[in-house]
Amino acid sequence: MKWTKLFIIATLTVSLLGSCSAQNKDTKAKKTDVKREKTEKAAQEKQDKFNAMTKVLIKTSLGDIKIALYNETPLHRDNFIKLVNNKFYDGVLFHRIIQGFMIQTGDPDSKKAPKAQMLGNGGPGYTIPAEFVSGLFHKRGAVAAARMGDNVNPKKESSGSQFYIVDGKQFPYEQLERMSASGYPMNADQKNIYATIGGAPHLDGAYTVFGEVIEGMDIVDKIAAQPKDNRDRPSTDIKILEATIIE
Repeated sequence: MKWTKLFIIATLTVSLLGSCSAQNKDTKAKKTDVKREKTEKAAQEKQDKFNAMTKVLIKTSLGDIKIALYNETPLHRDNFIKLVNNKFYDGVLFHRIIQGFMIQTGDPDSKKAPKAQMLGNGGPGYTIPAEFVSGLFHKRGAVAAARMGDNVNPKKESSGSQFYIVDGKQFPYEQLERMSASGYPMNADQKNIYATIGGAPHLDGAYTVFGEVIEGMDIVDKIAAQPKDNRDRPSTDIKILEATIIE
């Protein structure tokens, strides 16, 4: 009788352990499924967001660059679309290039500018209110609006046409931590991107980022690396041959 009781207790113990093990497996499986669903949902939301963005093909004399315009900055987006549709950018030069930083264009005065002419003051005759959006920052490939300095432009309003593309460089984490502590707010993801991919974090919060390069960063690098004069104007003209809306 005693052995029978012990056998029953042992059997129940094994049964309970087996039941707990099965429940743990079910719980882990459910957690895995939930995690996978969240990942898939986030990926789909990211794809939907990308699909909703307006895409622009910028054909340059050194190759093609494709950019996407953010819907979070509607004033800049709509203005850029208007200028592209009006062929405003066709024939405009990249008038300022700094390797490891950015390439700038959009000055209509550059279309027929002779060599050595100082450029960068032209535009369509209006400015655009700043649109600083959390999460849109100066990572490598960012498209942002140029503007006049704070002394004459305290509201940080953007040029009506001039923009730049960030060529960028990588920053050590230690430097990013110091920058963040001294007034350049960056979250962990932004710091990681600046450290591994690169960008221009010191411009965040001062210039409106309204798009990003989706194809052609090799062309951006190529333009940024061209010989230039002491005003950062390329020694040989680099033109936007044509800009068109493609999606």
